[in-house]
Amino acid sequence: MGKGDVQPGPGGLVLVDKAAGMSSHDVVARIRRLANTRKVGHAGTLDPMATGVLVVGIERTTRLLGYLAGGDKSYTATIRLGQTTDTDDAEGTLLSTADAGAVTEEAVRAAMAPLTGEILQVPTTISAIKVDGKRAYKRARAGEDVELAARPVTVSRFELTDFRGSRPGETTPSVVDVDVEVDCSTGTYVRALARDLGAALGVGGHLTALRRTRVGPFGIEACRTLEELAEGLELVPLAAAARAAFPHRDLDAEAARIVANGGWIPVDGATTSTEAAPAAVAAFGPDGDLVCLLSDKTGRSWPIVGFTGPGYGVDPVTTGE
Repeated sequence: MGKGDVQPGPGGLVLVDKAAGMSSHDVVARIRRLANTRKVGHAGTLDPMATGVLVVGIERTTRLLGYLAGGDKSYTATIRLGQTTDTDDAEGTLLSTADAGAVTEEAVRAAMAPLTGEILQVPTTISAIKVDGKRAYKRARAGEDVELAARPVTVSRFELTDFRGSRPGETTPSVVDVDVEVDCSTGTYVRALARDLGAALGVGGHLTALRRTRVGPFGIEACRTLEELAEGLELVPLAAAARAAFPHRDLDAEAARIVANGGWIPVDGATTSTEAAPAAVAAFGPDGDLVCLLSDKTGRSWPIVGFTGPGYGVDPVTTGE
């Protein structure tokens, strides 16, 4: 299927293996051309330096993206110990160097332990967090001193997979490169883990490579490069995406009609759970179509995002698409 053969429709998710050097916005722009629609968005920004899983939604499926972005994520990364930068990664300006030649693998593992579990993390200065209504990275790049408050995050796995010391013949202060794997909650900055690991070891550190390998239930093995997608745009249909990504509930026709019209239904304790974010439950009608996302409050399940028009079984809502 060539790019001119793809017509706008109900859409779906596109699982992209983002290349280095591209912004998430660049990827969205490419998918817009391939899908022949402007109704495209992404869940969870990747910096240009980073590669890996970028979940892109087309047409109605964009309504899932804000909830998908809240799911846990996994990364592989390389951290350089012995150097700090102003962005906590390799794209920044070098701020300091220290001789990390005496740092041992055992010391690295010991320093990683306090950075694992439920921790308070100060986000990297070059982040999209708003400070008095303005993005932190914009303030930092304008020369302002940016101080961000620590936030609770969960790092369920911070594992060392390779340790590489200084190379023969080096005359500059020795550096140590370590490869790590990270499973973490949304809002966790792997760059900040690199910074804090280096600080704990007394030599400083920054991120030199980052690859996202999972967003919620969607792993890197299911992703395609933009070059591959240009040959044929592979879509995960809306209903399949929602069933994979959220706890789900199958409704009878009457319950589907109620929530499609904005009403509530009793909470179902038997909701089928997945590893995805629990903030929303995907509700399906008897024909298997996605009716809405539900939120459970005080014993009632309320629709928070709808995918059908008033009354169950009619054409999907198209307002704003």
